[in-house]
This record gives sequence, C-alpha cells and structure tokens, in this order.
Amino acid sequence: MIDFPLARLQPLPAAVYAALGLKSGGSPSPRSAALLQRALELFRENSEPRGICEPVAAGEFAGIYAGRGQNAPDTPLTGIFQRAASLHLFAFTLGARISHAIGLLFEHDDFALGAVLDAVASVGADNAGRIAAEWAERQVAAENSAAADRAFLYSPGYCGWHISGQEKLFASLRPERIGISLNTSFLMNPLKSISGVLVTGTAAIHRFSTVYPFCDQCKSPACRERATARPA
Repeated sequence: MIDFPLARLQPLPAAVYAALGLKSGGSPSPRSAALLQRALELFRENSEPRGICEPVAAGEFAGIYAGRGQNAPDTPLTGIFQRAASLHLFAFTLGARISHAIGLLFEHDDFALGAVLDAVASVGADNAGRIAAEWAERQVAAENSAAADRAFLYSPGYCGWHISGQEKLFASLRPERIGISLNTSFLMNPLKSISGVLVTGTAAIHRFSTVYPFCDQCKSPACRERATARPA
C-alpha cells in the first residue's frame, strides 16, 4: 500500500512558480508570495489524496498499451516496458473537493488565486507519481538488495501513447474504486488525477532520444530528467 502524506505531496514554491511560468532564479513579488501561501493552505484543506497500484505482467500490459490501436507508430515505451524488472498500473487523485475549490475561485473572479491553486494542485498530483515511483523502486530492492533500478510513470497522452489508452487501463485497474472516472474524451474526473504505468528497471532503459515526431509538441518533457537518472 502506498502512503501519500500531504507533507510530501505539497509542492515546493519553486516548482509552483515554474509551473506558472516564472523563470528559474526570478524573484516572486510579495503579492505572488502571499497568493502562494494562501493557495498552499487551500491545498492542505481541500486535498483528499487516494491512490491505487497493482502489478501487471508484461504480456498483459502489451494488450493494455495497444489500446484502440491509435498509438504513434514508434514509441519509446514499446521497447522500455519489455525490458522492465516490474510493471504496475497506477492511478491517483487529489479528490473532487480541490477541483471544486479551484472552480469556485474562478467563478467568483478570483483568477489570480485560482490560477495559483490550480498550479499547486497540478504539481501536487505529479508529486504523487514520484512517491509511487519511489515505492516501486523499494519493492524491487526488497527482492534484490543489489539492484539500483529506477521507476518512472508513463501516462496515456504522452510519449506517443494515445489518450484513448485510458480505456483499457481503467478497465484493468478500475480506479472508480477511488473515485476516478473517465469522460467520453478519456479525460479523468476529478481533474487533479494522474494515471499510467510505473515501469521499474535499470536507469538505462528510461533513456531515449527526443527525436520522435511527437516530441516537438510535448509540453511536459519529463524525459529530460530521466536522462540524468543515476547509472544502473
């Protein structure tokens, strides 16, 4: 069972400012700092973190990953998951209450605080993926103390995995058990939710060149962090 304490989910100020577009090394204004502090308070008051994680065999995941057959012709995950030490389907949500709080702020024209809280919640949900990845690494280490494997979350909608892949992922994992559903566009509800597959293996399997056609349109190039993963 993975524990998601709010203290670890709560993002660092620098991560929130980066999500809002503040350049690294820039100094936020006093008003921005005050907005962030209020947003962090609302994050703690309204977050209801819940996650679900289950192991999946490579053969079974191949069918899940194929989805409706709409993936890019060539994707990095196709080769990565086949070399993994372990695979886990994963989903996490901060719950409906925080999405409602964000919506109310925009509804009442408090756009500045709404935007900051939205960024805080998005980074907080991403932090859950990192917590889950650390958990997956510990599972492998418990079986082989000499292993130096790394785990990363790969999600539908990224790296050539078509967003419709959510359909088979949800059918297998059943995240409705923790209150997550899909709409007809395969987007999750509540909005501040994440899903995908945790791939655990040597650091080398996670390194790939960003030369795929879809890389130019990527707005979340997390793979750049993976290039600096510690050596296997």
